[in-house]
Amino acid sequence: MRFWKQTLVALFALSGLTTAYAEPVALDKIAVIVNDGVVLQSDINASIQTLKANSKKNGQALPEQEILREQVMEKLIVDTIQQQEAERIGVRIDDNRLNDAINEIATNNQQTVKQLSASIEQEGLSYAEFREQIRKEIAASEARNALVRQRINILPAEVDNLANLLAQETNATVQYKIGHIQLRVNDGDNKETIQAQAQELVSKLNDGADFSTMAYTYSKGPKALQGGDWGWMRKEEMPTIFADQIKLQNKGSIIGPFRSGVGFHILKIEDAKGLETVAVTEINARHILIKPTVILSDDGVKKELNEIIARISAGETTFAEMAQQYSQDPGSAAQDGELGYQTSDLYVPEFKHQVDTLPVGQISEPFKTVHGWHIVEVLDRREVDRTDSAMKNKAYRILFNRKFNEEASAWLQEMRASAFVEVVSDEDER
Repeated sequence: MRFWKQTLVALFALSGLTTAYAEPVALDKIAVIVNDGVVLQSDINASIQTLKANSKKNGQALPEQEILREQVMEKLIVDTIQQQEAERIGVRIDDNRLNDAINEIATNNQQTVKQLSASIEQEGLSYAEFREQIRKEIAASEARNALVRQRINILPAEVDNLANLLAQETNATVQYKIGHIQLRVNDGDNKETIQAQAQELVSKLNDGADFSTMAYTYSKGPKALQGGDWGWMRKEEMPTIFADQIKLQNKGSIIGPFRSGVGFHILKIEDAKGLETVAVTEINARHILIKPTVILSDDGVKKELNEIIARISAGETTFAEMAQQYSQDPGSAAQDGELGYQTSDLYVPEFKHQVDTLPVGQISEPFKTVHGWHIVEVLDRREVDRTDSAMKNKAYRILFNRKFNEEASAWLQEMRASAFVEVVSDEDER
């Protein structure tokens, strides 16, 4: 899926949020205890430093120091919780995956990797630490994706209904660039007071206040440290509370405040444009899945899959025969391991990465997902336009993205609420 890519792009926009300084620190202080982990004072300082450096470079105003520190601390707490979840479920990002991500970040910033490294170090940051933080960000994102996926249920009737609607649309479908501010209402808060604050923010925005600065300062939403920027989305891809409020408003329109279960929201239509329908790439792949057991360890599974690869490469057997004999995915095993033509967004991130990058006809090395250990071979790729199959795939992706955004926000709030978090004051350290 594309979510980890968005995380990385946003991360680099902040020049490596939570990346440690290159210079050694004699004594580092614990700023926050998060479950069995910590957020260090150097993490907070480095994040604030990079935010300020980038705001200066981009001409972006930031809120006062205490508010900025509070926002950064909250972001680091949530990041730490997600990284702990990644460790808990065993997500590992190898160097090949990491190098691909670094190359993508450099490309998005119109730099070579060498230039990227130099620019990071010019900001007083360590490139080695930056790499490790990117590794943690990918792992946290993939853990979130895997765990949130389990909460999502999409009915065939939902896909069919949306596919029918999409088929009736013209090529001039509108796409919106959305800014978002969320004012949270916690138990015991005065709702009228927070609503009045939201109304006051809308008045300031209508009078010309900078939306991203207001989001940095006041928003408790998931994109607060990106200035509230949700990027480009069609209505069908937005969280439902957004889509219900957008009625073909013009660029620059301020919408809200409006209420949801978590608080009050303000939207801004940063931009709007027509969206042409494009072809999708469908991939026909086949795989063999073996799951670890109490008796068969991860290393044992990898060894078994490598032996299967060796036998296929030597011509002793075929992929189809091995899939029928060994694969623990009964649906595909009965089809010689074939999954049929699908868009890669339907797969979990690790599997998606393999089918997106493997040359046709090449068998991957063993890799792990939440389902177990796999080897996969891409049989074919094809470009498909507005066929019924492609439209249903598109409808599924839209429904998935919408539900994912909603469930991801709910999951993060639940994880944050259930975590043990203690802010360590100077007095606590004496």
